[in-house]
Amino acid sequence: MNSTLPSVTLIGFGEVGGILAQELRAQHLAVCAYDSQPSIAMAQKAAACGTRLASSLPQALEGAELVFSAVTAANALAVAQRCAPLLRAGQTWLDLNSVAPNTKRAAAEAVTAGGAGYIDVAVMAPVPPQRLKTPLLLGGADAAEIGARLNALGFNSQVYSTGVGEASAIKMCRSVMIKGLEALTTECLRAAQRYGVEQPVLASLHASFPSLGWDEKLPHYLISRVAEHGKRRAEEMREVVQTLRDVGVEPHQSLASVETQQGLVDAMRAQNIAYSQLTPFVWQTALNKIYPPGD
Repeated sequence: MNSTLPSVTLIGFGEVGGILAQELRAQHLAVCAYDSQPSIAMAQKAAACGTRLASSLPQALEGAELVFSAVTAANALAVAQRCAPLLRAGQTWLDLNSVAPNTKRAAAEAVTAGGAGYIDVAVMAPVPPQRLKTPLLLGGADAAEIGARLNALGFNSQVYSTGVGEASAIKMCRSVMIKGLEALTTECLRAAQRYGVEQPVLASLHASFPSLGWDEKLPHYLISRVAEHGKRRAEEMREVVQTLRDVGVEPHQSLASVETQQGLVDAMRAQNIAYSQLTPFVWQTALNKIYPPGD
C-alpha cells in the first residue's frame, strides 16, 4: 500500500467533502467522491478540482485506502452500515461525523466486521477557515498510524485514544456549550430587538465579558452560524442529547438548543429565505427578515 499518496474516497460531497477534495487533489492524490443527492453544481465542483464523482457506493469504495465519511449526523450510522459490507482489509473508514460516542461505536462494529479499519475523528473547529489545518482528535486501534499518514498530507490531527468514542465525547460535550451559546444568543437578541433594547443588552454583555466581542463581530457570527448551518447543527445537537442521556445526564439545555437551531431554519423556509440572501450577514437585518415584526 502506497503510504505517501493513498487513494481517497469521500462519502458526502458537501462543504467539508469539497474542501478535502480540493486540498488533496492539489497534492496529486487520486480522489473519488460519492453523494446520495448528486446535482449539477456538485458535478461542476468535482470537475473543477479533478475529483471523480462515483455513481454508486461500490464504485466509490473500490480500491480506496482512506475513506472519509462526511455526511449528516442523522445519516452517519446508516451510511457506515451500508458501506461496511463493501469494505475490505487495507481500507480505513474515517468517521468525521458529529455523533454520539455510542453511535460511533456502532459504526465501528459494522465497519471492522469485514476487516476494514475504523477511526473516530472529532472535528474540533469549523473546517472552512483552516481547511486541512482544522484540529482533529483521533480514536481507534490504528489511530497513531493513520494520524501520521494524515499529518504527512497536511492535516492537523492528534491521537487522543486507542478506543472509539472518547474523542467524540470531547466534541459532543463541547457542542453543548458552543451550539448552546449560538442558540442563547439568537433567542436573547431576538427578544431584545422586539423590545428595542438590543444596544443596552449588548453593552451589558460586553461590560461583563469584554474580551469576547459582544460589541463587535461576535453576535453576528453566532447567529449567522445558526442561519447558515442550523439544520446540520440541530441534527448534531440531537446526537448531543443522546450523548448526555447515555451517561445519565438530563439534556435540558441541549434539547432547547435543538428547538432554537431548527426553529430558525424552519422560519427561514417559511419566509422562502436562503442564507445567500442574508449576506453580508448583519444579525439585526437578518432577524427582521426571518421573523418580520408583527408576525
